Amino acid sequence: MYKLRDYQERTISEAYHWLRNNHGNLCIVLPTGSGKSHIIAELCKRALQGWPGTRILMLTHVKELIEQNASKLLQHWPDAPLGIYSSGLGRKESGTGIIFGGIQSLLNKSDTIGYVDLVIIDEAHLVNHKDEGGYRNLLNDLKKINNNMRVIGLTATPYRLGHGLITDKPAIFDGMIEPVTIEELVSKGFLSPLRSKRTSEKLDVSNVRKKGGEYAEKDLQNCVDTFETTEKIVKEIVSLAKGKKTWVIFCCGVDHAYHVAQELKEHGVKAECITGDTDKEERSYLMESIKSGEITALTNANVLTTGVDIPGIDLLVMLRPTLSPGLYVQMAGRGMRIKDHTDHCVVLDFAGVVATHGPITQIIVPKKKGDGTGEAVTKVCNVCQEICHASVLVCPACGAPFPVKELPKLELHNDDIMLVEQKPIQVFGWRWRVHLSKKSGKELIAIQYYGNYQTPSVTEYLALNYDGYAGTHAYQTLLKIAKKSEVLIEKTSDLLDISSRMSKGVPPSEIVCRKEGNYQKVLHRVWK
Repeated sequence: MYKLRDYQERTISEAYHWLRNNHGNLCIVLPTGSGKSHIIAELCKRALQGWPGTRILMLTHVKELIEQNASKLLQHWPDAPLGIYSSGLGRKESGTGIIFGGIQSLLNKSDTIGYVDLVIIDEAHLVNHKDEGGYRNLLNDLKKINNNMRVIGLTATPYRLGHGLITDKPAIFDGMIEPVTIEELVSKGFLSPLRSKRTSEKLDVSNVRKKGGEYAEKDLQNCVDTFETTEKIVKEIVSLAKGKKTWVIFCCGVDHAYHVAQELKEHGVKAECITGDTDKEERSYLMESIKSGEITALTNANVLTTGVDIPGIDLLVMLRPTLSPGLYVQMAGRGMRIKDHTDHCVVLDFAGVVATHGPITQIIVPKKKGDGTGEAVTKVCNVCQEICHASVLVCPACGAPFPVKELPKLELHNDDIMLVEQKPIQVFGWRWRVHLSKKSGKELIAIQYYGNYQTPSVTEYLALNYDGYAGTHAYQTLLKIAKKSEVLIEKTSDLLDISSRMSKGVPPSEIVCRKEGNYQKVLHRVWK
C-alpha cells in the first residue's frame, strides 16, 4: 500500500478545504514529478469511501496517462470500482463508480457516461479558455445532467499562451492552489535539479514568422532543420554529453527529429526517433529501450512533453524554440525525476528557451493576447561566463561587477535554469503585524523571521485582503503555517486578530529563501 508523502497529504487536505469553502471548480498546481497520479488516486478513494454512491470521471488526453493513473488507483485501493473508457486501450467501460477515460474517446458520450459528481482532469492546461473544444463541450453536456458537478484540474503549468492564468475568465476554473513548489521538492530529495550549460551553437529564429503568439511550425522547421546546422549541433552535443547515459532531445518537427537521430547515429550514438506517427508497438519498444539503456538518445517531435516517465534522463537537449512558457516547463520537467546514477540532469539549450522564459522556478505568466515577446531575465558575466539573473549587480561566481547598462544575454549556465538557493536560515523567533502596502493601499500581514545577530531578519507578506489567486494563495499559506504553529485560525478573523494569535504560535526552526530583487522570498518553512 502506497503511503502519501507529506506534501501529497497536504495537497488533498487543501483541495477538500477549498471545495468545502468555495463554489465552482479548482485547479491544483503541482510540479512535474510530484506524483499527480497518487494524488488523483487518493482523491478518488476518499471521495467514494467518504460519500458512497459518488461517481467520478477522470479525464486526460493520452492513453499512457490513463493507464498510469488507473494503475496508481489500484495501488491505493485494489478493490476500486474502476472502469476504463479508451479506444486506444481497447476498453469501453462506463457503468462503474470511477471512469478513467480519454477525451477523444468520450466526445459526445455524455449519455453513455451519465450522472457524474466529480470530474478530475489531468494536464488541465489543455482545457480551452474559451467555451469551446472537446473538454468544454463534454463538461457542458455533463453539467446538464448534474448542475452541481464539480471539476478538479491538475497541472504543472496553470496558464495558456495568449490567455493568461487558468483561472482568468472565461476559463472554467474558479480557484487555484499551489501546495508545493519545485524548490521544496528538490530540497527534500523528491526531484532532481537541472543544470543548464552554455552552448557555442545557437539556433537563430529572429526572422521566423509568429502565429498566435508562437513560432509558425512550418517556418520554424524550415529555419532550423538544415544539414549544416544539424551537423554542427550534433557534434557539440556529443562533445558535451560525455558520461551521460540517457538523452532526450526536443526537435521542431517530424523531419527535424529524424534528421537529428540520423546524425547522432553517424557520430556513433545509439539513437532513435519517436513521433506522433510512431505506432503503438514501436513506441512501447523505444520507451523500454531508452529506459533499459539499449539506446542512448531519443529524439522526438511534440511527443515526450507530457505523460512520459523516463526516470534516468540525465541530459535534455532543447532544439525546439518556443514562446510558450508552458511547453518550456513541460520539456524541462522531463529531466527532474530522481536518478540512480547521478544527482542532476544537464540541459543543453541550443534554442534559447531558458533565456527567453527564465528559470523554471520563476516563470512569468503569459499575459492575455500576448505576443510572447519580452525582456530576457538573464545575463552572462564577461569574466567567468557564469550566467546570472538580470537583477544581480555583481557576479556571484567570481565577484566581477556588471556594467550598469549591460543588457541581458541569451544564454544560461550551470544552475540558472533552476535559480534555487538551498541555504536554510535558522529562526529564533518571529513577529506578525499588519502592514499597509504603499503600492496598492491595501492592508497585508507581514511576518518577520528573526535569526541570530549575524543574520538579517526576513519579512514575508501575506496578501489576505487581495482578490483572486493572490488572496487565495495567501490564505492557503496562512492555514499551512497556522497548522504547524498549533494556532487555530477562523475564516472570520481580521488581520489584527490573526497577527496577534500567530505571534504567540510556534515559529519554524528554519526557513529556506530565495532573493528576488530587494526582497527574500520564503520558499518553505521547517518545524523540527
